[in-house]
Amino acid sequence: MEHFPTPADDLHKLPLFKWGNLLFTSLASTFPAEEAMQEIMDRIPWFPIDKLEFRKDLSKDYHVQASWALYCENYLEGFHIPFVHASLNQVLDFGEYTTEIFRYCNLQLGIGKKGDTCFDLPPTSPDHGKDVEAYYFWVFPNMMFNFYPWGLSVNVVQPTGLSTCKVSFLTYVSDASKLNTGAGSGLDTVELEDEEVVEAVQKGIRSRFYRHGRYSVTREQGTHHFHSLIAEFMNK
Repeated sequence: MEHFPTPADDLHKLPLFKWGNLLFTSLASTFPAEEAMQEIMDRIPWFPIDKLEFRKDLSKDYHVQASWALYCENYLEGFHIPFVHASLNQVLDFGEYTTEIFRYCNLQLGIGKKGDTCFDLPPTSPDHGKDVEAYYFWVFPNMMFNFYPWGLSVNVVQPTGLSTCKVSFLTYVSDASKLNTGAGSGLDTVELEDEEVVEAVQKGIRSRFYRHGRYSVTREQGTHHFHSLIAEFMNK
């Protein structure tokens, strides 16, 4: 055949972003991955990303009877921690729990209590001197990157219906000796506690008496950020 192949016959190229051994792409990219991931990389450049090993035996899918957006909302507000997660609340200092907002991601900083398993932060870290047990990063619209002293738990929230979703917990370990310690332990229990709350909220918002409430200015900055981004992209 004449004039074959041409560029029109090439396989479609997708944007590829690489961080350590992790590769990211998007079928319909609306913003470059580095605009969100760079904030994470800049905050924890000392994290041993190249040492992460995927652990299939510690990874799991959860099927939740609730909207993917409600699941993200629950993740993004720390208000419920003392009331829903008794074991997690024992290791985190709720009074020092903070949220930081960036363009396409945000960070919930989990400060531990004295004597618990925390990160050994270098003097160059903006968090040096703090007992950080966990960095909880959320990336718009549906990904969570939970960094612990033992490694990384990536959560991907995928809608499977109007009021159902699948949450994939992907576990990457860099220091197995620290597994099951501190805020990074008992993740399955924490997930099931979250599911119970989120599924109850899914039922509640279907009530004819439901009305939206006000945001907590100290505990729901992440939720407000999520809603603002959804509104922004819906209007594009």
